[in-house]
Amino acid sequence: MTRIAFIGGGNMARSLIGGLLKTGIASSSISVAEPRADVRQELGREFGVACFAENRLAAAEAEVLLLAVKPQIMPSLHTELRDTLQRHRPLLISIAAGVRVDQLERWFGHGLPIVRCMPNTPALIGAGATGLYANQRVSPPQRAQAQHILDAVGQTRWIDDERLMDTVTAVSGSGPAYFFALVEALEDAAVAQGMPRETARALAAQTCLGAGRMMVESGEDPGVLRQRVTSPNGTTQAALESFAADGLARITARAVAAATRRGEEMATALDKEMGA
Repeated sequence: MTRIAFIGGGNMARSLIGGLLKTGIASSSISVAEPRADVRQELGREFGVACFAENRLAAAEAEVLLLAVKPQIMPSLHTELRDTLQRHRPLLISIAAGVRVDQLERWFGHGLPIVRCMPNTPALIGAGATGLYANQRVSPPQRAQAQHILDAVGQTRWIDDERLMDTVTAVSGSGPAYFFALVEALEDAAVAQGMPRETARALAAQTCLGAGRMMVESGEDPGVLRQRVTSPNGTTQAALESFAADGLARITARAVAAATRRGEEMATALDKEMGA
């Protein structure tokens, strides 16, 4: 059995652990480092995994080490984990937004196989979308290991150019918030027309869910599906023309570009913090 250690026991780690157990991974092969005692107790009780207060104890025998912490926490881990990682050289998987592979190598030591990935919050219900990037030291079996771990909570796609990982973060990592904002806007618009809020929310949410499923399950181009819904001079065309007049495509492109820039800025800020 591959021994997997999680540094951080938050929601994303919880979803990954739950997903892995469903695939047949034994709980005895998973360990978690988490500073909060109540979270450790809950993880142990729910999943039967070994939980530790100290990172080095969870990581000691790991063949795969998954860093499930916020980006700003990452630099502080290197003093505790660097020696262990250099001694055992496990596959290192990071889910921290904006943290580059070269930064991980600088903090934890060169020569490590590293996969950088960006899952999103729907992973909590097994419907995630994750982009992954591997450095040159990741072997084919390790690449398969990383994909198996992230496949446990949704779909995965490999990215060949690490620079695009900030775009992955902007599109799928932050994307659920854009979806929620759209549902909020649809709900508010329907309420403004006189519809009860509960009804407006149910119709808007289910419509977005159904449209997403239709696109994923059909595998068809979203433009083709859009055209099928749009009758000439009908209600859908009127709404789409209003979207176009207000610059929906331009607004979306600017939003994704802003999120991408922020990912780059986060990496730069971490460099400054570490004196690089």
